[in-house]
Amino acid sequence: MRGILGHGSYVPYRRLELGEIKAFLGTGGGAGSRAVASYDEDTTTMGVEAARTCRSRAVTAPDAIWFATTAPAYVEKTNAAAIAAALRLDQDVAAYDFGGGVRSGIGALRAAFDGTGTTLLVSADLRTGWPGSADESAGGDAAAALLVGDDRHGEMIAEFLGAASATSEFLDRWRTPGEHRTKQWEEKFGEVEYLPLGEQAWNAALKEAGLTAEQVDRVAVVGPHGRAVKSLSRRLGVRDDAMRADLTSTIGQTGAAHPALALCGLLDEAEPGQVLAVVSLADGADVVLVRATGAVRSSTATGPSLASQIEQHGSVSYAKFLTWRGMLTVEPPRRPEPARVSASAAARAEDWKYAFVGSRDRSSGAVHLPPARVSMVGGAVDDMDPVPMADAHGTIVTFTIDRLAYSPSPPVVFAVVDFDAPGGRLPIELTDVDEDDVEIGGRIEMTFRRLNTADGIHNYFWKAKPVRG
Repeated sequence: MRGILGHGSYVPYRRLELGEIKAFLGTGGGAGSRAVASYDEDTTTMGVEAARTCRSRAVTAPDAIWFATTAPAYVEKTNAAAIAAALRLDQDVAAYDFGGGVRSGIGALRAAFDGTGTTLLVSADLRTGWPGSADESAGGDAAAALLVGDDRHGEMIAEFLGAASATSEFLDRWRTPGEHRTKQWEEKFGEVEYLPLGEQAWNAALKEAGLTAEQVDRVAVVGPHGRAVKSLSRRLGVRDDAMRADLTSTIGQTGAAHPALALCGLLDEAEPGQVLAVVSLADGADVVLVRATGAVRSSTATGPSLASQIEQHGSVSYAKFLTWRGMLTVEPPRRPEPARVSASAAARAEDWKYAFVGSRDRSSGAVHLPPARVSMVGGAVDDMDPVPMADAHGTIVTFTIDRLAYSPSPPVVFAVVDFDAPGGRLPIELTDVDEDDVEIGGRIEMTFRRLNTADGIHNYFWKAKPVRG
């Protein structure tokens, strides 16, 4: 029996209130807010965070990791490989990218359900558009991860019941490589095309699962065509209390990540035995049906829920949002820009750079960050064990606000952190924090981020962020 062994979601900390757009530009905007990836985040870093939560809830190691996005940090180079390195997956775990269309996220999920072995499906997207555009205000940034496998691979939190798709070639939304702007045909045309496809896929999925619409307990209809989403939601024949919000008013439409993100939200609140459905409209229609098992409640006891991440957030100004998106250029600090990362040096330090693994002296127990060959206590040589620190918490001992160091979003906040067991001390950059909110004694946790980009090479490493909630 195929199903879901674990799930995890990630919503960036920052929110843009859409009313700020019109106040700044005199046009655009609207009601509600959208999630905004910080200047040091991209789809790879967000995917890592969602996958970390998923892995904390399901100890089964995946045989493969698949990454779906419409906004890859790299083309030609496989982004899933960086996620695998950050998770310390074995080298025999196959890592592949599913890219291009918004439909790639739900397509990868369907392929995982139809496959064998265990697959860690990670989907993430970073949505943008020209200033004042509908895409800018309607979009959002987020990631989700689902571990799919058989019941022999571990305890399932949801069993796969059935799925269906309907495809037709029509022009709804399109963007050529290198463009920021996604273009869209007239909305009524898209609605006319989507509704029969959505109904066809919905009825076929119910038939495959042997269910009626009234037997579905929770439904999320998602897709970038908001008008079609609302129209189809009224035609599914489910109970009034079964329909769930599509999250667009709080975090925005998150593209390829949205179907898996919506499913994570349904699993967070599911009770054992409930039937959950996700309907995705993107270049066609896809429907996935699962039934929550008795393990679903214990699974959600660890890691942040989607609802808690939506609730806990900080604001970002529209001007800073434009700067982070590269739409507004401000004078950088008058310091040299960083040099590109050395490929050979990064490969030698892969465990430290991507997975934040230090070393511990076997004789003294001293923890070294970064890892060392010679112990700082006793001087023992090459007598170390690896110490994974990505999940460690720590306390700020001291900090400084640096307005001179180069940063895409100055100032830089550096802190000296003492880590809880197994210990260790490290000066490290803080993120997702306002300079006035940093204090000695503050608690931190680690997060995977992008330090900088030079010569098209992204320099990934770990930063610290405040523990919230």
